[in-house]
Amino acid sequence: MTDTQDSVEELPPPALAASRADRIAQIVVPVVMLALVILVWHLYVTLNHVPHYVLPGPLLVAKALYNDWPILFRALRVTLEITLSALALALLGGVAIAIVMAQSRLAELALYPYAVILQVTPIIPVAPLIIIYAPTTYAALLIIAFLVAFFPVLSNTMQGLKSTDHNLLNLFELYGASPLQTLLHLKIPNALPYFLVGLRIAGGLALIAAVVAEFVAGSAGANSGLAFRLLESQFRLNIPRLYAALLLLSATGVIIFFVTSLISYLLLRRWPESAVRRES
Repeated sequence: MTDTQDSVEELPPPALAASRADRIAQIVVPVVMLALVILVWHLYVTLNHVPHYVLPGPLLVAKALYNDWPILFRALRVTLEITLSALALALLGGVAIAIVMAQSRLAELALYPYAVILQVTPIIPVAPLIIIYAPTTYAALLIIAFLVAFFPVLSNTMQGLKSTDHNLLNLFELYGASPLQTLLHLKIPNALPYFLVGLRIAGGLALIAAVVAEFVAGSAGANSGLAFRLLESQFRLNIPRLYAALLLLSATGVIIFFVTSLISYLLLRRWPESAVRRES
């Protein structure tokens, strides 16, 4: 039996019931709210006889999602591949450069200003240049998504590494720990909550950047992503498919957020204090 189960069983019956009710409410309330929104949407379209090319009803969107699922799923797979690849590169590059800058003041002075410039420069004006100089369209999309997702990981990880308690640093020095030991056993564990915040932010930004990059690149064909399917549906006035593609994008973003939140919960459920439930 785990410590979490022990702590739950030790709660008094009223507190245990309140905890279970809160967990149920976290699931039931959003589901009920979503059902109400869909119901209002359906009633509005039906009662006002809104044309489907202006605002399709939820049933029509569901039908388009079912009928066009092979096309939309293939496009979603391309967009998701770019998103996850860019996120993985952002994690590796952001953490590695953050460690280098945290360990060397000279490296921080040399690299951090340019990282800030990459972050504050709007990606849409820069994207055409990347598309011109990149060897392939796929590489250009990957670079654009990487640049957007990179800075949150870098800045958050670096902030965590530099926020290590000075008393603990002095203690490690007192016991003769090497810089590598201090980094592995003190600084990196201390930076973990900061890194996970950056991960959650970068996950959503990577998806947004992948879609924006596809819009800018104008990639088309069988291996195109969801952005092209959105444009195609718009031009053909196939609004139900457009809404279906938007629904897939939203669902993908929600899944990415929940996966990164789950990773954060699993790593931080017993540490630090910010992740521990307050006892009253």
